[in-house]
Amino acid sequence: MQQTINKSEFISNLSADCDTINDNVVDEAVREIIDLMVDTLANDGRVEVRGFGSFCLHHRRARTGRNPKTGESVPVPAKAIPHFKPGKALREAVNETVVD
Repeated sequence: MQQTINKSEFISNLSADCDTINDNVVDEAVREIIDLMVDTLANDGRVEVRGFGSFCLHHRRARTGRNPKTGESVPVPAKAIPHFKPGKALREAVNETVVD
């Protein structure tokens, strides 16, 4: 069964595990970490978390696409796509739980 956790649930779970830290401090810390990651990627940087993975940007060149409904050529601008590459420890942990 697939489980989804959103940011507020993540903060609540982390706060419950950190008995000595105030909930507001945990909330602010998580939000600051996410903001720092976003700012770093927005400035074409790279974020590495050892054992977890790395975030970087893949750049796509501008090209000419096609509107599938009309067949008309449409210019598609260049863009940067956030990319996540899992670290070795994360890949191994995920693959241990995979049932054949």
